Amino acid sequence: MGKPTGFMDYERQELALRAPAERMQDWEEIKTSSLPDREALRCQAARCMDCGVPFCHSGIMLNRMVSGCPLHNLMPEFNDLVYRGMDDYAYARLHKTNNFPEFTSHVCPAPCEGACNAGLVNNPVAIKNIEQYIIENAFAKGLVKPEAPVSRSGKRVAIVGSGPAGLACADQLNKAGHSVTVFERADRPGGLLMYGVPNMKLDKKLVERRIKLLEDAGVTFVLNAEVGVKVASSTLLEEYDAVVLCTGATVPRDLPVKGRDLEGIYFAKEYLHSVTKSLLDSNFADGLAVDAKDKDVVIIGGGDTGNDCMATVIRQGCRSVRQLEINPCLPHSRTEENPWPQFPRVFKTDYGQEEAICKFKEDAREFCITSKEFIGEDGHVTGLRVCQNEWKVVDGRRGPVDIPGTERVIPAQLILLAMGFAGSEQHLVNEFRVAKNATNSIAANDKDYMTSVPGVFAAGDARRGQSLVVWAIAEGRGAAAAVDKYLKE
Repeated sequence: MGKPTGFMDYERQELALRAPAERMQDWEEIKTSSLPDREALRCQAARCMDCGVPFCHSGIMLNRMVSGCPLHNLMPEFNDLVYRGMDDYAYARLHKTNNFPEFTSHVCPAPCEGACNAGLVNNPVAIKNIEQYIIENAFAKGLVKPEAPVSRSGKRVAIVGSGPAGLACADQLNKAGHSVTVFERADRPGGLLMYGVPNMKLDKKLVERRIKLLEDAGVTFVLNAEVGVKVASSTLLEEYDAVVLCTGATVPRDLPVKGRDLEGIYFAKEYLHSVTKSLLDSNFADGLAVDAKDKDVVIIGGGDTGNDCMATVIRQGCRSVRQLEINPCLPHSRTEENPWPQFPRVFKTDYGQEEAICKFKEDAREFCITSKEFIGEDGHVTGLRVCQNEWKVVDGRRGPVDIPGTERVIPAQLILLAMGFAGSEQHLVNEFRVAKNATNSIAANDKDYMTSVPGVFAAGDARRGQSLVVWAIAEGRGAAAAVDKYLKE
């Protein structure tokens, strides 16, 4: 513990974001810098108490939410090393547990900070910013290099899907000496890191930089290769010693109400994909992105994806935007039902919502809203009929109940469905003939990650359902260890 009084001497200070009025004019990184000020970070690292019983790296489930880091990153250790100016050692300690700190430091909701002991009586340590400093400083100093194995085992592994779980699994198995080929159905590797997260939240140069390192280390990527369509499962099973399914939970939740067949209604997933692809392909010159320009936009879903959609439609020049959530607004501070060290379920205003407030001078979010019907003319959506609800216990179950007399129509020429995901795609399950579980995910236990088909494994959201990037990386590492053991038996 570098400075015993650090958590009292220094206030929590996060890496500043560019001002909303500035950043919403472009598609560049919303943060002011990829490499925070060194001395400011030393003060932040000094706030770590190096607790006798730290929870930040516990990664345990409390009240169905993760508390602490699922990767079990050694936060107190690398915080202390940063405070002492031993940045190279801090990188070595961080890299020991996390394959891709540049991803988690941008998109992870930081369950480590929610479980930080300093948060009991004060603000938690700014762990994400310290993590970002460590990895970007390591890149700047040339410490991050391809990690090719000394020798090859002669075993071949096929990984289906190049999201965070697939990339972590590929990285670990390649280091173990196995020959790894990653099959990706999109035209660029990265999965949701590439096409599911907007560029301003995670610059695609960071993804491309990491992919290049993996390729230089010996990992092979095969693109435009959808398994079950362009590549047969039988081919993978015959030509490879093991197959790992890391395809994510990509079935979006639908809203099957009247008018759903109208044009102008998109899943958030396909909307964000179209925008990022058009940006990367042609800087929007190809005109292939779903466009919100001069439109009234309604986003159904109040989570991170809905926030990303809000930031995106604002950059496209929407006329107005509303974000609707069926649930009540979260409290502004922890309640008795959500004590530390549970993940804090509290109200927050994210970057896209900040930009909406800046542009339209009001919060674009509405809570306790039930969507009843899509309204349209000439086959295209023109509005959404909604109703205010209140949450009550009916027949022993708590749920939304419509409030009479509160129905209204919100004008909308573009509606985005951002209500989460409902498991793995059925065609892949059928292709490999693997069993599913009750959540429509691929059935595989968390000891050996093996599916019902010998030699076929599953990891990430494909196995556990919709979750966090940090969980996907942890799953990829766990599956890689299981596959390595299987190949050596």
